[in-house]
Amino acid sequence: MTALPKHKMTVDEYLAWAQDQPGRFELYAGVVYAMTPERAGHATVKFAVQTALREAIRRAGIPCHMLPDGMTVRIDTHTAHEPDALVYCGQKLLDSTIEVPNPMIVVEVLSPSTRHIDASAKLAGYFQIPDVQHYLIVDPAQRLVIHHERGEGTVVTTRIMHEGSIRLDPPGIELAIVDFYAT
Repeated sequence: MTALPKHKMTVDEYLAWAQDQPGRFELYAGVVYAMTPERAGHATVKFAVQTALREAIRRAGIPCHMLPDGMTVRIDTHTAHEPDALVYCGQKLLDSTIEVPNPMIVVEVLSPSTRHIDASAKLAGYFQIPDVQHYLIVDPAQRLVIHHERGEGTVVTTRIMHEGSIRLDPPGIELAIVDFYAT
């Protein structure tokens, strides 16, 4: 079992430490938290979301890339999250990259242990990043998607969707809600 550091860390210290550790972690306010093991239903929905994002990018023919969980997104000096999926645009990152500096879309699939954090601290945190245009929270239990979208200035609009499709512009992709729950 991995012993979590007892002292507060910066994101840079955390990234250096986490590279040699088994398991998955996130850093919040300088404190390292181990991520709990996933349930099969969560993993299935996460994979469907990742696949839907990749296919939407391909259909749109845009220079964007989907990355699955495991990539780090720096929120500030002492906070870094690991979303279940993300999309960034532009040149492809080097294979050795562990941190995505400019995500445009971030996605979290709800689980019982992270439900409250995904809808509060992560919501506020992700929109601190200027490039983030969309934050999707996917609820596997209720089969709904909460779409938070950057508006003018500091405005973030929210839509709750059970069916239909979501247009994410920028970067210019469309996703069918039903594809998030494809098995």
